[in-house]
Amino acid sequence: MAKAMEEMRGAATVEDGILLSKTVSLCPECLRRIPAKRIARGDTVYMEKTCPEHGAFRTKIWQGLPTFTTWVRPKIPGKIQHPYTEVKRGCPYDCGLCPSHRQHTCTAVIEVTQRCNLHCTFCFADAGGASQDPDLETVRSYFQSLLNAGGTPNVQISGGEPTMRDDLPEIVAMGREMGFPFIQLNTNGLRLSRDRRYLEALKVAGLDSIFLQFDGTEPEIFHKMRGGNYVSQKLDTIRQCGELGIGVVLVPTVVPGVNDHNIGSLIQLALEWMPAVKGVHFQPASYFGRVPHAPTDEERITLPEVLQRMEEQTAGLIKMESFRPSGCENAMCSFHGNFILMAKDEVMAITKHDPAKACCAPPEEAVAGAKKAREFVSTHWAVTGSASQACGCFGSCDSDAEYGANEGAGAEPGSLDFFLERARTYSLTISGMAFMDAWNFDLERIMDCCIHTVAPDGKVIPFCAYNVTDRNGKSLYRGQVAP
Repeated sequence: MAKAMEEMRGAATVEDGILLSKTVSLCPECLRRIPAKRIARGDTVYMEKTCPEHGAFRTKIWQGLPTFTTWVRPKIPGKIQHPYTEVKRGCPYDCGLCPSHRQHTCTAVIEVTQRCNLHCTFCFADAGGASQDPDLETVRSYFQSLLNAGGTPNVQISGGEPTMRDDLPEIVAMGREMGFPFIQLNTNGLRLSRDRRYLEALKVAGLDSIFLQFDGTEPEIFHKMRGGNYVSQKLDTIRQCGELGIGVVLVPTVVPGVNDHNIGSLIQLALEWMPAVKGVHFQPASYFGRVPHAPTDEERITLPEVLQRMEEQTAGLIKMESFRPSGCENAMCSFHGNFILMAKDEVMAITKHDPAKACCAPPEEAVAGAKKAREFVSTHWAVTGSASQACGCFGSCDSDAEYGANEGAGAEPGSLDFFLERARTYSLTISGMAFMDAWNFDLERIMDCCIHTVAPDGKVIPFCAYNVTDRNGKSLYRGQVAP
C-alpha cells in the first residue's frame, strides 16, 4: 500500500492544462489498477488514465464553483481496529475492511433482498432478480459482523426493495435489540403509501427514518427514470410518515437532461413538507449496476454543478456558500448544508464554506468526522431533533442573525427560545454524494469511504468498491462472493 500511496502524489503542468494531483484508479475494461491524473482545463477537472492493454480514458470529475482546489481538505486518517482481511493484492482488492482503510464505518448498508417492485433505469444493485432472500438468522449475522468490527454504526436497510419482505419489521426490531441506535429504510415508498399497518409495524419496531427515492416533482421524470408516475404515492408516503413520526429524506438520482432542471423544485417541495421531510440527498448518476456504459461529459453531472443549479433554481434562497465538504468521507465525495426554516419564505443557513480559508485549514481527524456524521444523521434525519446539535456539528451559527417571524410559534419571534424551537423541529439537511464508477474510480476516495456494505460473507466493503462494475457489468465484489 505504501507504493500505491506514493503513486497518489505529484504536481506539475501539462501541455493543455494544469496537473493538480495524481491518484490511482481502475481500468473500465478490466478493473486493473492503473495510475491516474487530475488535470484542470478551464473550469473543469478531468481524471485521465491509461491502461497498458485497453488504452486511454478521460472523464469529468469537477466543474465550476466552488473550485476543486478550494474544496479539497486534508484529513488525518483513522485506523481500523478489527480488520477482517489482510493486505495482499492492494486496494481495492482486499476489502473487508483491510488494515489500510482510513475511515471507520459511519453508515452500514445491509441488503435484505434483491427483489423489487420496479425496474428502474438507474439501479446500483441491478435489482429485480429472483434470488432467494437471506433468512432472519443470516440477517442477524450481518448485524453481528458490524458488532465484531467494533461498533454500532447507523444502519440503512436496503435491497432491492426491502418492503418486498413481510418480515421487515422483525429485521428492524432485531437491529434495535442488538444495540444499533439508528435504523433507516432505503425504499421507493410504494408499499408504504398503501399499507398503513405495515408502516405502523415498522415504526413500532424502531424505524427512525426512510431514505425515499424521489427524483423530481414532474410525472415525466418518474416515467423516464422509474417507468411510471409515482408522485402521488410518494407524497402519500411522506404524509403518513409525518403522522407516525418517521423522518423522511428525499433521495433524487440526478441525471443531466432528465431532472437537473428540477433541483430547485425539489428543494421547494421539501420545504413545503417540513417537518416530516428532514433532508434532501442528491445523488449524481453513476454508471454501474444497471447502466455500465461509458458516460459522456454531457451525461455526467458533478457536485459543484448540482450546487450551481440549486442556487440558480431557488433564486438564491439556497446559496452555494452554505455548503461544505463532509468531515467524514473524502471531500471529493460529498457536500452538505444545514438550514432552518424560520418562516414560510425564510431559510436560515447554519453552515458556510469559505474558499479563501480552505488552503490554510488544519487537517481534520477522520475518526472524529465519522463520529460527528453518525450523531448528526441519527439526530436530524429522525423526527425528534436536538436544537443544540443544529449548531455545532458541521457548522457554526451567526449569533447576530435575524431569525424572522413565524405565526403560531410558541416563543416570541426573534427570541432565542423561538430559534431553538425552530431548530428542533424545522431543520433541513441538503446534501449530495457522488458515487464512483469505473471511469472516475479513485483510490484516495475509496480508502476514505465511511459508507460500507455488509457483503453476504460478512465482510464490510466500501459502497463504491462493492458496486463498481466494468464496462460489461462484471463486479469486483457484488455477486462475486459466496453467501
